[in-house]
Amino acid sequence: MPSPHVAVALVEDEPAVRERFVQAIAANPQLRLLHACGTGASMQRWMADHAVDVLLVDLGLPDLPGLEVIRHARRVQPACEVMVISAFGDAAHMVQAFEAGARGYLLKDGSQDELARHVLALHAGGSPMSPIIARQLLGRWRAQAPAPPARAQPRTGGMEGLSAREHDVLRLVARGCSYHEAGACLGIATSTVQAHVRSIYAKLEVHSKTEAVYEARQLGLLDC
Repeated sequence: MPSPHVAVALVEDEPAVRERFVQAIAANPQLRLLHACGTGASMQRWMADHAVDVLLVDLGLPDLPGLEVIRHARRVQPACEVMVISAFGDAAHMVQAFEAGARGYLLKDGSQDELARHVLALHAGGSPMSPIIARQLLGRWRAQAPAPPARAQPRTGGMEGLSAREHDVLRLVARGCSYHEAGACLGIATSTVQAHVRSIYAKLEVHSKTEAVYEARQLGLLDC
């Protein structure tokens, strides 16, 4: 019978920070901490014999790069979701972590309640990110995205294309951000994000997020 708890493991070398994370996980009845350690090698040895749902990884470990711990976790436990919790908020670390296999990226300055909420969101299929990380990711998308081809215009005659703000909202939602997280990233209210989503649905002639993302990709509106 499946466990009612989300099993979590944590590797963080700073004892005070590690204890704060341990307390955050212990305070949430939906989470269960199975292991916490301060080195990458210790976590790799532990994962050889123990399954875990979510692994929290600090990038600046004393013995191994956190990126190597992420890659190892993805190899030995493909079902395990990995989230970075780091002091590094620059684009280079962010991109390297996602390329290594992380699905979420949080900065260490978040609250205990936020950490627990993001762990649950990751386990549920989301990609939690601190607002500054999401903002940098959005900036990279906008800088790298080619000009939309002519076929990207909605097919219905007379229907307007998506606005720049609707493009931003759609990219963040497609990446797994909640409406609240998308609003925080873009500096707008959650209700405004919801209004943009309704407009996107109408313009793309769809009725769900999954349909919207699929249709947008078919039309060339998304490059992710």
